[in-house]
Amino acid sequence: MPKRVEVGLVTGDKTPKTRRVEIPRLVRHPRYGKYLRQKTVCTVHDEQSESRVGDLVEIVESRPLSRTKRWRLVRVVEKGRGAEALAKRSAAEPRPAPESEASAP
Repeated sequence: MPKRVEVGLVTGDKTPKTRRVEIPRLVRHPRYGKYLRQKTVCTVHDEQSESRVGDLVEIVESRPLSRTKRWRLVRVVEKGRGAEALAKRSAAEPRPAPESEASAP
């Protein structure tokens, strides 16, 4: 059986030789037909620590390397491509209104 190959965005690089990669996908709602954005989070082994947060990377399925790692880094597709995407995503998240604005009529 061939190994799965995916392309995703690195969102975490705090631990040595390990990266957190998000793979975005669109899923159609079964009843309403609206397309919803979902993501799959994979823990990836990066032996040379060549990727950074915001990089677009290609990963391949592998044997279990630890309790959570089942993927290996193949190559960095684009350096820093996703840095602005990460900034947009964090800016798009709703923030609670400050108390002074929430209580004003």
